[in-house]
Amino acid sequence: MEKDYVPTHKPVEKGAKMKKQAPLVEQKQPATQKEKEQPSTSPVSEKESQKTSAQETEQKKNTPSETTKPTAQKVKKETVSARGLSLSASKKVCMYIARYVRGKTIDQAIADLEDVRKYKKVVPYKGEIPHRTNPGIMSGRYPHKVAGMIIQVLKGLRGNALVNGMDLHKTQITGGSASWASRPGKRGGARFKRTHITFTAQEKA
Repeated sequence: MEKDYVPTHKPVEKGAKMKKQAPLVEQKQPATQKEKEQPSTSPVSEKESQKTSAQETEQKKNTPSETTKPTAQKVKKETVSARGLSLSASKKVCMYIARYVRGKTIDQAIADLEDVRKYKKVVPYKGEIPHRTNPGIMSGRYPHKVAGMIIQVLKGLRGNALVNGMDLHKTQITGGSASWASRPGKRGGARFKRTHITFTAQEKA
């Protein structure tokens, strides 16, 4: 005969309420010596750390990085030029003055045109024009107004030469050309005088 089974646990009665298990409470471990030595962070210290980090980022932006590309060196030009646009001058007179200053240095050309304005030097012309006092000149005139305009153009040419690093004592005017600009009309069908003029200079050895 088999032995009768005897339950070891107590039977649960009907209608009995189940006991809720208490939540597990984490036990706090004792603080170590390092944690005791470290000061607690405060909102003031956080603000100071943010300021220092912002200053470091600004310094990094201001300091040039090692990987920046080297600046390209400017290539020196062999010739420089300057233009006078829509000058109120005759094309023929501009051509005579351009031929007169060709082959001279810029400073010398400006000085000669200043003497032309003072009626000390003559610009050579072509044709039957009254003889002037300068020796070796058959005919010439004193284009006072046009000389003043071209002096301004030559000053711009001198500035371009200086920016390019040329030696003014060796830089000569190698070319000068004049061409018609758009000429506004007058009454009766006539037109005003308007001229473009261009000068080029080059440094000679």
